Order: sequence, then structure tokens, then C-alpha cells
Amino acid sequence: MQLVVARIGRAHGIKGDLTVEVRTDEPELRLGPGAVLMTDPPERGPLTVETGRVHSGRLLLHFEGVHDRTAAEELRNTLLIAEVDPEEQPEDPEEFYDHQLVDLDVTTADGTAVGRVTEVAHLPSQDLLVVERADGSEVMIPFVSEFVPEIDLEEQRLVVTPPPGLLDDDTVDEV
Repeated sequence: MQLVVARIGRAHGIKGDLTVEVRTDEPELRLGPGAVLMTDPPERGPLTVETGRVHSGRLLLHFEGVHDRTAAEELRNTLLIAEVDPEEQPEDPEEFYDHQLVDLDVTTADGTAVGRVTEVAHLPSQDLLVVERADGSEVMIPFVSEFVPEIDLEEQRLVVTPPPGLLDDDTVDEV
């Protein structure tokens, strides 16, 4: 299974270093030296991580064969994709991969059906679960433990305790 683990940002300096927007909870595992990553668009890869470091709170990566700023700039906005065993679980039991959450049934704590997870949206401030309701409409639920207290992968079910108004039909479009 392929997972997007980062997006390449701007070049940093003149020797080919690149900033990356990390999209994995395990950057040291997925983006460490020697990691070979597929790319989107595919013609820009595969890329092999040569070195990595944190500078001013941002992860900087240097890839094999990228030796100057011009070559680095050509990789801007490229998605980095890691090959992952679909049975692999994150080390932290409170973490989940997107593919584990998509297609889970969503109910409230009292058992009322809400819908099914169709996507996990990764926004700068927080992650959102995109849930398709039975009528085809969508509602976005912040993916935080306060609103998503229970995830049962065996039962393929996710329980939500949304704040008042989040699931009301007249406010779905405003969310």
C-alpha cells in the first residue's frame, strides 16, 4: 500500500536542501536517510533521502542526485510516497493511518448512524474526518479525541460525540 508521507516545499540554500511538509506521524521511520520514496508526479522519482535535519522548526531533506538549488526547485510541490505493509500498525495505539479510517461506519455514542468516513482531510490546524451521510451530504468532524472518543477497527466502527449543531441538517453546509 502506498501512503503520502510528505510534500516537498521550497528549496533551502544553494546545495539542494528542500523543506518538506510532513504528512506522517513517523517521519524518522519514513523520511530517514536511505529511505527510497516514490513521487507524484511519478517522473520526478524515485527519490532517495541522503540526509535530513530540522532547521527553524522545519524538516529539511537532501536527496541523492540533487546538488543545487535549481534541481531542488524542480521538485517543489512533489508528493513523497512510501510503500507500507497494509497490516502495519502505528507504534502509538492512539494513532491511525488514513486507510484504516476510510470506510469505517460512524455512529454517535447512543448508536445513531451518522454515515461512513470517505476521507481524512489534513489541514494545517487539524485533521478532519469527511463523513458521507445516508442522504449523500457530507459533514466534516474534527479528528480529535474529544469528538472521536472511540475507534474500533475490528468492528469497523467509529464513535463520535460532536458538539451541538455539528450534525444538525441545517448546519451541515456551513461546516
